[in-house]
Order: sequence, then C-alpha cells, then structure tokens
Amino acid sequence: MKVSLNILARRWRGAWRRWSLWTLLVALVISMLATMVWLAGRYEASQVQSRLERDTADAVSDIRVALTRNLQSLQALHAGDPGQLAWEVDAAELLRSRRELVRIEWRDANLRVRTHAQSPYRPVAWDARLREGNQSDAAIACANARRLSSPAYSSSYFQPHGDGLGSEMMELCLPLTSGGRSTGFLVVTYSLQDVLINLVAHNLTRSQEASFTEADGTRLAVLGAARRGSRMFTATHLLDLPGSTLVLRMDTWHSAPSLFPNVLTALVTAMSIALVTVMVVLVRDNRRRLRAERDLADALAFRKAMEDSLVTGLRARDLEGRITYVNPAFCAMVGFSAQELLGQSVTAPYWPPERVEEYRQRQAIRFAGTMPPREGFESEFMRKDGTRFPVLIIEAPLINAQGLHTGWMSAFLDISEQRRVEELSRASQERLQATARLATVGEMASLLSHELNQPLAAISSYATGSINLLEAPPPQDQGAGAAAHAEQLQDVRMAMQHIARQAERAGKVIKSVHDFVRRRDQAREAVYAQQLLDAILPLVSLQARKLGVRVNTTVEPQLPPVLCDRTMVEQVLLNLARNAMQAMDDPAIPTRVLDIRVRRAASNQHSGWIEFAVTDLGTGIAPEVAAKLFTPFFTTRPEGMGLGLSMCRTVIEQHGGFLGFAPHGPRGTVFTFTLPVSQPSPET
Repeated sequence: MKVSLNILARRWRGAWRRWSLWTLLVALVISMLATMVWLAGRYEASQVQSRLERDTADAVSDIRVALTRNLQSLQALHAGDPGQLAWEVDAAELLRSRRELVRIEWRDANLRVRTHAQSPYRPVAWDARLREGNQSDAAIACANARRLSSPAYSSSYFQPHGDGLGSEMMELCLPLTSGGRSTGFLVVTYSLQDVLINLVAHNLTRSQEASFTEADGTRLAVLGAARRGSRMFTATHLLDLPGSTLVLRMDTWHSAPSLFPNVLTALVTAMSIALVTVMVVLVRDNRRRLRAERDLADALAFRKAMEDSLVTGLRARDLEGRITYVNPAFCAMVGFSAQELLGQSVTAPYWPPERVEEYRQRQAIRFAGTMPPREGFESEFMRKDGTRFPVLIIEAPLINAQGLHTGWMSAFLDISEQRRVEELSRASQERLQATARLATVGEMASLLSHELNQPLAAISSYATGSINLLEAPPPQDQGAGAAAHAEQLQDVRMAMQHIARQAERAGKVIKSVHDFVRRRDQAREAVYAQQLLDAILPLVSLQARKLGVRVNTTVEPQLPPVLCDRTMVEQVLLNLARNAMQAMDDPAIPTRVLDIRVRRAASNQHSGWIEFAVTDLGTGIAPEVAAKLFTPFFTTRPEGMGLGLSMCRTVIEQHGGFLGFAPHGPRGTVFTFTLPVSQPSPET
C-alpha cells in the first residue's frame, strides 16, 4: 500500500510538471502571436504618422512658396513709382486674387498711412488708433523690418469683424527704398484662417484637420472637420518667418489596424511552436545570464557616467605605485592624457621637479601602510604647460571584491580658485574694516569740528580783547618802575599774541579735518549693483551662517551702473546687513531671512536713481528708538558705538541720495537708500 502511494505520488508530480510545461508553451505561443499583431499595428500606425508628417511638411512648404509669391507681387506694386490712384487699383486687384490677404496699407517713413486697400470678401472693424500706435503689431513688425532691412512679420493677434465675429491676423511689413534711402513701408495683413483655406485646403483629405497653434497648443485658426476614428495622430511643423514663428498642426483619425493575413498568422504560429522547444531549455539560463550582463552593464555605465561627470579628479594606483586609472577630470586638471599617465610609477609627470624627492618619501610612507588623514592634505601639482596649482588630496585604500588591499584610490580637488576667493575676501574684509575705522574717525572729526569751533572762537575773541587792552597807553610813571612795568606789559602782549595765533591755528586744523571728511567726489566711479553685492556677500555669509540666517539677493535685470565711492557704499551695505541680522538674533524668531533687493527708482530724463533695500524679519524698531536712530553715539547695543547708521546716512547724503527705514509686514524692518545712476560723458 505504501509503495502504491509512492508510485501515485510520482505519477502525479510528473503529470503536474507536464501540465505546467504545456501551459507555459501555450502561454508563450499566445504571447508571441499577440506581440506580432501588436507590432503590425505599431507599424501601420507609424506609416500613418509618417504620411501625416510628410503632409504637414508639404503644407508648410506650400505656405512658404505662397508667401514668397505674395511678397514678389507686393513688391511689384511699387515698381515704376506709381501714383496713389494706380496703386489703389493694383492693390485692390491683388486682394481679389489673393484671398488670404485682408488689407494692404501704404505708409510713409513715419508709419503714417498714405492710402490703403481692403479685401472685398470679409468686412473687418479696423481701429485706426490701434493700428497706428507705436506699440501696434504693424509698428513692431516695421521696427523689425527697419532693423533687418528686409520684410518682417508680426506675431498673431485677434481682430474683430463687422459681423460680430473675429479671427487671428498677422502683419507683414515690407520696407520701401528709393536710391538707397527709405521712403516708407508696405503693411499687409494676413488672415490665418484664410491662409489655411487658400493655401492648405487643396491638399487636405477628409480625415485630416489643419490648424495654426501657439507654442502651448492653443489653436488660432482651424480648417477641416475630421472624421473621428478610434485613434488620433498629430504632427506639428514650425513655420519660421522673419520676426515671427507659427506652428502648423495637422490631425488625422485612423481606424484600428487590421489583423495579419491568415497565411502569415499560420506561418508565425508554426515557427513559434518550433522555437518554443528550444526556448524552454534555454530560457532559464539565458534569463540569468542576461540579468547578470544587464546588471553588470548598468553598473559599469553608471560608474562611467558618474566618474566622467565629476569635477573631482580620481586616480588609482596599485601596491607598487603604478597608476592604473585616471578619470577625465584628473586629466583636465594636470593637462596630461590618460595614455601619458597610465603605468607611471617612479616619478609622476605632474610633480614639480624641486619637490620630487619629498613626494617620493610621502609615497613610500603611504605604501608602507600608513593611513592618510580623513580630512586630506594639501599639495602642489604642475600642469603640462608648467603652471603650478594647489590641490587637496584625499586618499583611501582600494579593496577588491575578495576584501584584499590592492592599492590606493585618491581624490583631487583644485583649490586654486578657492585660494583666490579667500584672498579676495580677506583683502575686502581688511579694506572694509579700514574703511569703517576711517568712517568712524571722519564722523568723530565732524562732531569735534562742530563742538570745538565755539570754544575756539571764544578763545580767539578773549585773546584779541586782551591784546586790545594791553595796547592801551600806560599811565605816566616816572623812573625805573615805569620801565619795568612797560617791559612786563610787553611780555604779556607777546604771550597773548601766541594764544591768539595758536587758537587760529587750531581752528584751521579742525576746518581742514572737516573738509577732508566731506570731500569724497574724487573717489567716485561707475559700479554695477551686482558688483557691490558680490563684494560684501562673503562677509555677510559668514555672519549669516553663524546666526542661522538665510540670505536672498534680487537684482533687477539690465540696471545701469551707479556713480559712487565704491568702498564707502560697500561699508553702508555691510553695516545695514549686519544690523538686520543682529535684529533677528533672538531665539523667539524661528524664521530668519535677510532680503537684499536692488531696483530702478523714480527717475526722469535728467537724472536716474537706483534703490537698494535691506529687509529683515526681526522685532522691528520701537517709536522712541526710531526718533533717535540716526543720532551719532546713540545705540541700543552695549558693545555698539552708535556711529554706524549715522555714518551710513552721511555717506548716502554725500552722494545726493536718501537713506530711510519703514516697518515691514508682518514683522521686521526695511532700510532703503538711493544712489545716482552714472551718466555717460558727453561726446566731444
């Protein structure tokens, strides 16, 4: 009984395997047949799409030819310098024969309409004020035509008709010349709908629809009522005209593709059954092999793409020091090709000759097993042309799939630009610090000049009065006492004269200091706003990272340069930015954003102004503080001197601008100041 059960179990397993195999075979055959039918449908669809694209290209070609023919006919209107009446007759005849043309205007050199002709087939409600304006489509097309010295088209626009409807129009401007001199323009209006009707309709089939569209797919004009089928095909083609571009779109509808003929289906079925037996044997191993090859190819392609896209140089060396791999970034860094570097071991060609021995010793230490620091180390390399540049080297052991140490992988960063930026930042910081000190001294000098002028004037007055008293005639004394008294008075007179002279000298010194502080015109230059921001952003970023502030800068495009003392204005921007970040240094402020914006301010034809705005999200300025905010030596910070904002206002006012502040909703403060635009020097 037990043996019978085992036999039945084996038979059942064998039957199950055979049934599974036949099920797999049937599924494969059905899948192949379905795939072939699907491919046939795809092929038929591709043929329909190809024909539609050819028809679209032919339609665009027909339109180009027709537009060129119209251009020649329009040029012929002015052949032989016709009179106005003859021109109107010829233009009307041209409008009757070319129905895509709606209106023809003869304009003088100032774009004023001399005469015009209009199509008799379609009434249009033209607005002369809109057509003759400087911003009209015709004016824009004529501006392009004047610039190109050739015909130019405008973009399409909607024009209402007299019947309450409307259509899309397009203007053509043809410059007229006589003897090399511009005499006027010929402005021609096209109807996009009529272009489709007269130039495209004769090639359309019943299942096709043509339309002009914008770049986003919006239809401007449509021709044809296509018969809807189960599938829709679309083709687009650019109609690139001088000054304008249109998109011609053609749609067609096609029924579902037919099946294969019976003979082809039987042949494919027979071939499929014959091949299935081989596929069953090979499918498992082939699938595994393909998966492994695909994974390996993907991994290699990914690694290659990643290494080629890196700006970091990579170099691999074996345990004997031979270079086994370099990426393109490393080759570009040192100027040598991969063929010149691979296999080098004793002396690398990018080592400076005077440091070869030092690098050999460092390499020997590395190959002895000493691990390099994780943060890397700096070194100096030499390019193929002999120039030196600093690099940051980060090395790590190269481990193979078996876990064996087979060499070293090194990453290289060219830090020459970083060094240059750091040097510029350091120099700029030193310059701004020196400027801040000079500004403080200048502000104090101004204050001292104001405070000391009155006591010095009093000293001078008292000294002058004393001299006048001493110069009074002495009493008539007799003898030696009178002589001694006269000598004493002479000494007092000399001392008082010295007092007056020194007081006058002190006044002159203070006046010269005051004039020095105010005299800054000779240091002004034309500077772009972006250059001012670029100079202070490294310093602002340092404090921003420390305080957790995000810095946003926005500069209006195409701003003219400002005329300013670059160093002093940089100090103003830096002071305002620092004050804004310090205003947000409060744990209760979670969002800390410093926003610096530059835009064009109110200007006229004689003077232009650029406005700088520094905005913070701090706690704002209290009314009692705002009243004294620009007062010298007034500050709300224990470590402050109270000269920053006073100095900023002095600098801006010396440039003729204005510095002010206002609350920023919902919280914070915005400081704004203006600087004059640099005016070009008059030509002599």
